[in-house]
Amino acid sequence: MTETATDPSLSSPRPAPAARPQPKAMLEVLHPITWFPPMWAFTCGVVSSGASIMENWLLLVAGVILTGPLVCATSQVVNDWYDRDVDAINEPNRPIPSGRLPGRWGWWMALTGTGLSLLLGAVLGPWVFLATIVGLVFAWIYSAPPLRLKNNGWYGNAAVGFSYESLAWITGAAVMLGGAMPDARILLLAFLYGLGAHGIMTLNDFKAIDGDRQMGIRTLPVQLGVQNAARVACAVMLVPQFLVVWLLFDWVQPVHAAAVASLAMVQAVLMVRFLENPIARATWLSGLGVTVYVSGMMISAFAVRAAIAGQTPL
Repeated sequence: MTETATDPSLSSPRPAPAARPQPKAMLEVLHPITWFPPMWAFTCGVVSSGASIMENWLLLVAGVILTGPLVCATSQVVNDWYDRDVDAINEPNRPIPSGRLPGRWGWWMALTGTGLSLLLGAVLGPWVFLATIVGLVFAWIYSAPPLRLKNNGWYGNAAVGFSYESLAWITGAAVMLGGAMPDARILLLAFLYGLGAHGIMTLNDFKAIDGDRQMGIRTLPVQLGVQNAARVACAVMLVPQFLVVWLLFDWVQPVHAAAVASLAMVQAVLMVRFLENPIARATWLSGLGVTVYVSGMMISAFAVRAAIAGQTPL
């Protein structure tokens, strides 16, 4: 999806204006199905913080709204806005190119979501506010020219992985701690699982290799070739998880460590089959392997919670 010489938000043709946007179209550009990963990572952060969930349930609700319906949804609107010229060719029935979301409604929805995210992030504390700013910056530079990180598989996938997993996890912990900086062990786990998410994002790049190559989008399959990109995706998913296992043993949480190691080995078995035919089985691995991956995230969250509390297994 190559950008034009000027900002497409100012120069591209518009569909004929309608009286008002369709409510269904407004919901569609928010892509609610994409909210689960950051909301799950946020929940992992909540668990890892060690704070009482029942005593802080209002903070929990506010944080879930921030990570899902606000920051993540805003990133989706930004992406749809800056992809509308290409979507007009490839997916003309999507809300913006079809005119169901007319004029500059997509642009104003993106700006409104950005403002509301910043407002709620500021209310929830300084570190939450900082994480919100970083997440929104990634959301805009991922899709918008001149940077448009999504045109490069290394940068774009890293931006999404760290936004959806690392920042959301840190936000969850910081919210429950009253906006304070989380423990360094929480930060380390959040970073490692965000790094592993880079491999998950690469799995999505096997679906349209020829189209990406024609449009100048340098995904890892385009840059490295199918087989090499598949190996990189598997390694990037697995290595951080085995580092997590090592850390959990070091923090005297052997039961949790063994559980995460077992889940990583399940993924490794699935990956052997995936590597036999990456293009045909990328979606299959994304469905099964990612479910196992995020299960390990929650187990790790409980492990670091116990470690911070000074609890050791009997």
